[in-house]
Amino acid sequence: MPPGRDPCREDDTVKRLALGLAALLLAWPAAAQTFPDRPVRLVVPFAPGGATDVGARVLAEALGQVLPQPVVVENRQGGAGMVAAEFVARAPADGHTLLFNNTSHAVLRVVVPNAPIDPIRQLAPVAILSEMPMVMLVANNVPAQDGREFLRMVRAAPGKFDYGSTGGGGTLGMAALLFLRTTGLEMGEIPYRGGAPATLDLAAGRIALVYDIALTGLQTARGGQARAFAVTSPQRSPAALEVPTWREIGVDSEMVVWQAVFAPAATPAPVMQALHAAITRVQQTESVRKKWTELGVDRVLATPPEEAAQYVARDVQRWEGLMQPAR
Repeated sequence: MPPGRDPCREDDTVKRLALGLAALLLAWPAAAQTFPDRPVRLVVPFAPGGATDVGARVLAEALGQVLPQPVVVENRQGGAGMVAAEFVARAPADGHTLLFNNTSHAVLRVVVPNAPIDPIRQLAPVAILSEMPMVMLVANNVPAQDGREFLRMVRAAPGKFDYGSTGGGGTLGMAALLFLRTTGLEMGEIPYRGGAPATLDLAAGRIALVYDIALTGLQTARGGQARAFAVTSPQRSPAALEVPTWREIGVDSEMVVWQAVFAPAATPAPVMQALHAAITRVQQTESVRKKWTELGVDRVLATPPEEAAQYVARDVQRWEGLMQPAR
C-alpha cells in the first residue's frame, strides 16, 4: 500500500461525493417544478405593433399554453432599449421577468456608454428564437434598375444620395452602417423616429435607400412603394427567392436580425433549463413555426442557453467593433 493512503477515508470520500451528486440530481427537477408560480412578464424595449413586439406576442401566447402560468407582454420603451434591459437586469433572478429583444441588444453598450448596468454581463440569453434578413429598399425615382447599378451610381456621386436611419443602434441604421463600411460608399444619413416614417419618405422619393426587416420590407416592395434590391442574409430568403443577396450584388458581407429571450444573469440553471425546455417545445410546433414564417423569419430556432450565450457574444464583438469608430 502506498505511504499515507487510508482506504477507509477514501471510501468515505467516495460515499460523500455520491450522496452529494444524488442530492443534486434530486434537487434539480424539484427546483424547475416550482417554476413558474406566478405570471411571467416578457418585457419588450419597443412600442406595440412593431416586429419585435409581434414576435414577443407570438412566443408569449404559445408559452402560456404550456406553462402553468400566463405569459404577459410588457412594453418599456426608451434609452435605445436600455430602459427595458435595466428593468429586467434588476428584477429578481427567478425567471418571472424576461427580456425579449433583437440584434440591437448587441450594441447597447456602445449606444448608451454610461448606462447604469452592463446589459451583456447582467443579462443571459435563454434562447435565440429566430433569424431573418434585412431588405435593401431603393426608391422608385432612383434610375438604377438593380443593386449593382445602384452601387455604381452612388459611388460615382459621393454624398448625393441619402438613406433613412432610426439611429440609436436600431437595426435599420446597423444594416446601413454595415453596408456603407463594407462598400466604402458615401451617403447622407437622415434620422427618423421609426421605420414607418422613413419608409414613407422613401416611397415619396425624398430619400434613396432604407433597410428594413423582411416582414415590412417585402410588403413595401410588393406594394410598389419601393424596390427590393437585395436581402442581407447569406442565402436568398425563402420568403423572396427572387431577391438577390448582398454578395450577389457586390456587397461582401451579411447580416441577420435575431430575436432572443434574456433573463437576469443570476437566474438559477434549473429555471433557465425549464424556460428553454418550454421554448423548445413551442418552437417545434407547426402553428408557431408558421407564425414565424409569416413574420419573414428564415430560421426558427431554440438554441440552448450556453450556445445562445456564445452566439450573442460573437455578435457583440462584431457590432461593437464596427460601431465604435462611429461614436
